[in-house]
Amino acid sequence: MPIRVLADELVDQIAAGEVIERPASVVKELVENSLDAGATRIEVDVERGGVGLIRVRDDGRGIGAAELPLALARHATSKIASLDDLEAVTTLGFRGEALPSIGSVSKLRIASRAEGASQGAEISIAGGAAAPTRPAAHPAGTTIEVRDLFFNVPARRKFVRSDTTELTHIARLVERLALSRFDVAFRLRHGNRVLLDAPAVGDGGTDSARLDEVLGSEFTTAAITVSHAAGPVMLSGWIGLPTRSRAQPDQQFWFVNGRSVRDRLLMNAVRLAYRDVLYHGRHAAYALYLTLAPRLVDVNAHPSKLEVRFRDSRQIHDFVMRAVERSLAGTKPVFAAAAGAVDAAGYAGVPAHAGAGLRAGAGAARGLPFYDAARDPWTLAASVQQEGAASTWPSAASAPLTSASADEQPLGTALAQLHGAYILAQNHDGLVLVDMHAAHERVLYEKFKAERAGAAPASQQLLHPVVIDLKAHELEALLERRQEWEQAGFEVDALGPTRLALRRVPAVLNVADIPGIVGALVQDLTLDTGSHHLEAAADRFLGTLACRSAIHAHRRLTLPEMNALLRQMEATDRANQCNHGRPTWTRLSLQQLDQLFLRGR
Repeated sequence: MPIRVLADELVDQIAAGEVIERPASVVKELVENSLDAGATRIEVDVERGGVGLIRVRDDGRGIGAAELPLALARHATSKIASLDDLEAVTTLGFRGEALPSIGSVSKLRIASRAEGASQGAEISIAGGAAAPTRPAAHPAGTTIEVRDLFFNVPARRKFVRSDTTELTHIARLVERLALSRFDVAFRLRHGNRVLLDAPAVGDGGTDSARLDEVLGSEFTTAAITVSHAAGPVMLSGWIGLPTRSRAQPDQQFWFVNGRSVRDRLLMNAVRLAYRDVLYHGRHAAYALYLTLAPRLVDVNAHPSKLEVRFRDSRQIHDFVMRAVERSLAGTKPVFAAAAGAVDAAGYAGVPAHAGAGLRAGAGAARGLPFYDAARDPWTLAASVQQEGAASTWPSAASAPLTSASADEQPLGTALAQLHGAYILAQNHDGLVLVDMHAAHERVLYEKFKAERAGAAPASQQLLHPVVIDLKAHELEALLERRQEWEQAGFEVDALGPTRLALRRVPAVLNVADIPGIVGALVQDLTLDTGSHHLEAAADRFLGTLACRSAIHAHRRLTLPEMNALLRQMEATDRANQCNHGRPTWTRLSLQQLDQLFLRGR
């Protein structure tokens, strides 16, 4: 077959194979065009899962009658005109492929009235064959109807799923778009049934109402507001508390310069930030907005524009990870949390800023344009300074019980020890129950991490080495990781093929407990290879050391020792959960206690 130029209709159908994957792809392209046109209200109607009908109405700037034929022409767009425009694109669409691609595989009708025009106009196209433009009555804005999707491409139509499946994809997509622009009202209908109705913020709607509509009230009542900037880069939005994790990653939303994306680099940065507060196998919930200079990100990496490429991906990854880590560091007992609502699991460790930003309408997290060229140059280095953790398990004398005010002691004062595993305490608001092992584990883990990041860890030289008998393969594995042991404050040496000598140990450890701790540590590190919830080898070591060194059940504590642990929890970052992601404390308010005993009735 000789080389030939393909017909325009065939070119459009080839392009449609890249852009129009399913009915949800059509909705995405049309709604993004509406947002680019400055719409403040967008209505989406679908029938038969979007195969029968997709109708998108908006109140944007509209399309002039003379430009309607151009709107259906391939690579015709009003959004870019040069390579410089492409490199700094700020609109959601810019390729000029969506409408001709849709028109080549459906029956498409566009009706619109441009701003200032006395009347509207419409144009239709079926399977790539366009009809002449004609006048039409239409309010300001644009309506686009797509009927009988893939009617002329039976092979593509065969791969369309059931109406329910396709409708689910459309609903998920519109939810993402609704989260991308809080200043725009969205409504999605399937037949006569309204699936989503989200008023614009400032027009009867609020940030929390929009989040409730998409993510549910459970997310908004236990979400942390994130807001961090460095030069022309800003991260804002909301992240869910670790104790509100999910079995599936179905509530993870990323937006870059207002564009909904599925970027592995950004998702990995958040996953690493949650690594030592999230239970193994669970997934965080979040809605995060990254805004940066347009020239620092390439949005032309894929026809569907769901993937982006950053000019300096390493710095962006570290910036996001540290910003989320810093927000999660605030998940520790605070007085405002003690008076807050307890969730269904009985967990009351909600930071003071959790939910507050939602109710107040945190404007920084609405995904609106942010970049300002007049700002300082891009400097991400040292953008986040990690705060040092509190000191480890102290003697009772080092934790005064009466020096702090009630506002500084959200965990209250210890009353007793329950079954050798829990600390029972009271504050002026109610009853506090603390898992002493989980709490001490977090305190130790944060101390170990702070010492690793700073100077040499506090350690004690032993007058006589502690000798431990190990199996040959265990000793060999230990010596291969000698650096990790030394970074934690150990000095190790081999006295033979099966004998380990400890000449220096972390100051926090009781010498009498060292053989048991080290033996258990060696076994844990050997068995957990490749399956630990902490991925970094150094973090795995410190996490396991903290777990094995923390006080365990059935150890009798005095009241001053219990109060010392409570005070340390209040001063330790991420103390609301241990490094496995389990909650460390919960609370019953006086009102809840009164309800249990029917007081006041």
